[in-house]
Amino acid sequence: MEVRRARPGDIPQLLALIRRYWDFEGIEDFAALRIELVLKELLEGRAERGSVWVAESRGTLAGYLIVVLLMSVEHQGLMGEIDELFVLPEERGQGAGRRLLAAAEAYLAQRGCVRLQLQLAIGNRRARAFYERLGFGTRPGYELLDKPLG
Repeated sequence: MEVRRARPGDIPQLLALIRRYWDFEGIEDFAALRIELVLKELLEGRAERGSVWVAESRGTLAGYLIVVLLMSVEHQGLMGEIDELFVLPEERGQGAGRRLLAAAEAYLAQRGCVRLQLQLAIGNRRARAFYERLGFGTRPGYELLDKPLG
């Protein structure tokens, strides 16, 4: 399995994977056209917004990882946030997720990022165990609050 930066030509397969991820997580309001525009911005637009990596097996995408970038005064520098990480169920346990994350971390370190964070569904124990094995943990005394705009 090859892990590489995504290209604009990957968007159709990425959309299908994103749809599967959203179904898996129970995320509503999948809007393919809007998501395609966001992907184009990440893949063709300014690199300072974020990046996308894909895991490809025999010409087919088996997983992806999207990282967005933000500046933090509190953490004194540029941070990455994993927006989405998904590997097809039939491809799990073969190292694709670990390799996607390693590629993203190497890129972020090269860019001078000081921290990498993510959001995780409370009941997703398998993903929690995966991230904990790779050094992630909860930030004591903090929880994520969220407010939609517009």
